[in-house]
Amino acid sequence: MPAAMQNRSRREALRACTARLQAAGVVEAAGDARFLLLGILGLETRDLLIEGERRVSADEAAALDAALARRLAGEPVARILGAWEFWGLPFRLGPDTLVPRPDTEILVEVALAAVPDRTAPVRCLDLGTGTGCILTALLSELPRASGVGLDRSDGALRVARDNAVANGVGDRARFVVGDWCEALSGTFDLVVSNPPYIAHDVIATLDREVRIHDPAAALDGGVDGLDAYRRILDGAAGLLAPGGRLVLEIGYDQASAVRALACAAGFPDRGLTRDLAGRDRVVRFDRPQGLLSGHRDA
Repeated sequence: MPAAMQNRSRREALRACTARLQAAGVVEAAGDARFLLLGILGLETRDLLIEGERRVSADEAAALDAALARRLAGEPVARILGAWEFWGLPFRLGPDTLVPRPDTEILVEVALAAVPDRTAPVRCLDLGTGTGCILTALLSELPRASGVGLDRSDGALRVARDNAVANGVGDRARFVVGDWCEALSGTFDLVVSNPPYIAHDVIATLDREVRIHDPAAALDGGVDGLDAYRRILDGAAGLLAPGGRLVLEIGYDQASAVRALACAAGFPDRGLTRDLAGRDRVVRFDRPQGLLSGHRDA
């Protein structure tokens, strides 16, 4: 039986994909169809503009039909493609990683704003690194910086390492298996994290695409969603160099709770940043005062 997209032009295939997704009630049907077509066929937007009338081959049609069937079954586009863009950079995904989200780019912006000299040899730490997107984005903007990405998942770290290499910062990035701050020594000028922050009982109510396809360990923040923040705030003070900054992504309703935890742990509060939708998204803290200086790794 011929593939549904066979004998169509690229533009016709795009229209057909969009129509099928719209008929199934997919909210972002047009965008999803475009991402699938470009990703599965290995095209850039300009290819669709310049060679939109080129016919889709039998193999391309079969691959596009298979991808469309997965999307209609509820699988996210990023999972189907196995990669996604963040900070203008490509990132491969894995079963142990979340899909990088645009909201997390706010974390990168706040972290970069906290660095007074972008040409300095800044030492960065990314706790719960996942795909490595945050650390890789930071290193791409800080040419003399180096960094460590920590995660509990070996699978995630393999993906993160490959992504750092693919984006040209692999020689300045190191990846470590560990449980938050416990596996680390030395000090860092910048510590960042987008930790699991969804309350355990809320996970069952999330959209099917997230609930089924995202790794639970990267979502589950414990009973109140704050377990990871407690662990980070308990260990981060000893890892921050004098003048060091701690930057955390938070859930939209967690600013007060996380800031209270940080205050109790002695972290000076340096403000809250909202995302483009106006929701609380990132909090920043300075190293607690009165700590003895740590040592740096060799």
